[in-house]
Amino acid sequence: MTGLADEHCREYPPGTPPLSEDEAAALGEQVPTWELDGNRALRREFAFDDFNGAFGLVARVALLAEAESHHPEIELEWGRAAFRTWTHTASGLSRNDFILAAKIDLLAGS
Repeated sequence: MTGLADEHCREYPPGTPPLSEDEAAALGEQVPTWELDGNRALRREFAFDDFNGAFGLVARVALLAEAESHHPEIELEWGRAAFRTWTHTASGLSRNDFILAAKIDLLAGS
């Protein structure tokens, strides 16, 4: 896994500019299973054989998000969990989003 998973999210003050598209693309190479929407957001969907698997990942990610103080958008339904992350104060992606993505990958075992 990448070194990103060893980092922790930090606070970005309102008005912080988002990463450039080049910076986002470079960090995106470290979490290649995530869909990159330019410098606006990261998204990944996970498939499961049942509801419990999807719910379990969502619960673990919720605890992680609270610990890191960086909260993704979460979708949950039978056999599926999806996460979308961006930094509100930057109106786009920051390093925090890639850190969170790497940590979610670890939680998911991927």
